[in-house]
Formats: sequence, C-alpha cells, structure tokens
Amino acid sequence: MFTNKLRNFLFSSAAFIISINVNAAETVTVTPLGSLDGEFCRMDRALIFEDPNGTRILYDAGRTVSGAEDARLGKIDIVLVSHVHGDHIGNQHIKSQNAGSCEKPDTTVNALPNSNSVNIAVKKNAKIVTGSEMQSFFANKLKSAGGSPEDSLLVRFGAMRTINGVAITTVPAAHSNGLAPEFIGGALGDSMKAAGLTAYVGPPTGYVIKFTNGLVVYLSGDTGITAEQKVLVRDYYQAKLVVINIGDTFTTGPTEAAYVINELIKPSAVIASHANEAATRGGKVLAGTRTDSFIKATKVPVHVPLSGKAMEFDAAGRCRSGCNR
Repeated sequence: MFTNKLRNFLFSSAAFIISINVNAAETVTVTPLGSLDGEFCRMDRALIFEDPNGTRILYDAGRTVSGAEDARLGKIDIVLVSHVHGDHIGNQHIKSQNAGSCEKPDTTVNALPNSNSVNIAVKKNAKIVTGSEMQSFFANKLKSAGGSPEDSLLVRFGAMRTINGVAITTVPAAHSNGLAPEFIGGALGDSMKAAGLTAYVGPPTGYVIKFTNGLVVYLSGDTGITAEQKVLVRDYYQAKLVVINIGDTFTTGPTEAAYVINELIKPSAVIASHANEAATRGGKVLAGTRTDSFIKATKVPVHVPLSGKAMEFDAAGRCRSGCNR
C-alpha cells in the first residue's frame, strides 16, 4: 500500500512539475502597431498583447492604427485606454501604413466624435477596459457608435478583474486626463472650446496585467515618477516586463524613466514607448535620440517597439524571440 501511495505521489509530483514547465515555456507576444513598418516613430503608441490562450489586447490605439479596418489588428478582445488625450484614444489616425514620414506620419483621417479606440472596439466586438470615470464616457460612446454600453468595463484601483483568463488592474499615473471638447460636440462642446476648457473624466491610469503564463506586465500610461511604481508595481504585483513612456516634458523623460526601471521597479526587461521622436532609421536607433539616451541609462534590456515586429516574452519577462536592443 505504501508503495502504491509513493508511486501515486511521484506521478502527481511529476505531472505538477511538467505543468509548471509547460506554462513557463509559453510566451506572451507583443506586436507594436506604428506608422512606418519596422520603425519606432514619433506618434507610435499602440501595442497588441497576445496571451498564450489567444486573448488579444490592444493598448492605446492612438493615431497609428488605420481605423477599425487595419489588417494588422486581427481579432481584438480587449481595448485598454490609459487616458483620453487624442494621441492615445485616437482623435485622428493614419490613412494607411507608411503614409507620411517617421517624424510626421499622415494622420489626417478624422475619428471624431467616437475616437479610433471606440470605432475599433465596436468593429471587433471587444471590451473597452478603463478606470475612473472613463467607463461611463466610453459606455456612451459605444452606444452612439452602434455598440453595447455593457462592453465598457470598469477596473478601479485595487483588485484585478479577469477577462478571458487574463487579469487586469489599474494603477495611478501622474498626468492629466482632460477630454477635448471635440469629443463632446454641440453647444456644450463649442462653449468649452471657446473657454479653453476640457471635460473631467477622472484620473489617468496605468495598468498591471497578469497573463496566463504567469508574466506580469506594467503599462505606465503617460506618467511621471510615482511611489506606486515601487510599492504596487514592484513590491506587490512584482512586474517583470514594463512598457514605459520616455517622451519628456509631458511624461517621464529618458533619465526619469531609467530611474523608475533601475531603482523602483527593477523588472527583467522594458519596452520603450511614447518617445515623441523619429527614434530609428532602418530599424536602428539613432544616436542622440531620447530612445538612445534611455537605452544607455537603463540597466536591464531595453527593447525598441519596431512597428510590425513581434516580440515574445516568457513568464520571467525575458525576451525569447523577435527582440532587438
């Protein structure tokens, strides 16, 4: 009897170990959707995260996704919006891939009053996930665009919300979150514009996402340095991969972002974002750019989000394929 129990225990232990190894071997795919193929350009914000179970998340569609018909999107299950500024929600967008230059992409297609993010969510039958008062704003926009207001989901600061096996929560971001009057329209929008006012839709957010392979990712949104980057992102959620904005003046610059990575979060790797510059030429980082400065100042691997170039990350935040430094 003891022998049978021992045998069963060993089999169970082996199966458990195999299960852990299989999960650890699975990767999360991150695909940048920028304005020019193979480059990291001034307006680039959008990233698609694909969980090993197939769930696909679009983060800050902005202006470099050419609307809901952009062939690069594929299936989208969740749309994340960090805040409602036009370069993140998408007040306009590119006509097509490679239209314009890296420094000045052709973003002349008007997405008002719904936004690029809302139009994509309706077309893809996706959920829009936000924090603060943004949830009710997006619910109304979805309804106006022919979608369901129930597809606007709220994730307050605190516990995670699980969608299709992927857990998501919001974390504070130090930035503004004024909604341009053009998204409101009518007499109210005209009056606000004349007065130089924007609408209040709650505070901006960052996100922490836990994927089914165990990888925890921090998406900074537009932010400065915050205490939560250590207390929440590092100490509590233990993020291993970070996407951080390095655009300077309006968000953390390269030096401040490097401090966040090196001293506060200490992840395994980081993806540079929101550089507000033509950072590459021929897929190579240009000397003297903010991106170049950030790479030189950061102690962990920095991966540059070249448009259309998929990167794969394991549970520990290590890049397994497709990354460049």
